[in-house]
Amino acid sequence: MFIQKLIPGSALLCLAFAVAVLTAGCNANVNNTPANVTSSNANTNESPAATTPASTAAPAAKLNINTASGDDFTRAIPDLGKRMVHEFEEYRPYKSIQQFRKEIGKYVDQNKVAEYEKYIFVPIDENQSDAATLQQIPGLDANEAQQLIAGRPYASRDAFLAKLTANVSADELAIAKAYLVQQ
Repeated sequence: MFIQKLIPGSALLCLAFAVAVLTAGCNANVNNTPANVTSSNANTNESPAATTPASTAAPAAKLNINTASGDDFTRAIPDLGKRMVHEFEEYRPYKSIQQFRKEIGKYVDQNKVAEYEKYIFVPIDENQSDAATLQQIPGLDANEAQQLIAGRPYASRDAFLAKLTANVSADELAIAKAYLVQQ
């Protein structure tokens, strides 16, 4: 009643309507999806991983840590700041993935370093790289990397690739070729 005395009839009705509209608009149970937009996983059998935003997925092609530009890093690696770009570039040239892990591990935890490794590679020298660096090649496990090391020195790149072919698929071999140190 106090409000009715302060606000005349039609103004009170307008105020009540405005409060109702505002309250309805703030309702947490309201679906705020526009009518012409459908949910990406509504009525599908996709797993949550299948609907993960592309920004968290590993790229089709990794960046060479020794030659990629700062802009390349920031475009390819989600949430990579200028400070980490500087750290990536500061320790060049990287000779092994272990060196990358050690140097970048000074600034971020092991999980973040592993996340960065999804986007970069350290170039592989078939006659010099350690087992961990060789294992950047998809499909190559620790035992196979040790077997490749035991077969050194390789007289040619083709000799190394011939031995590698026994351990990886054709697609993995193509990736391995891109990871090799440029001659």
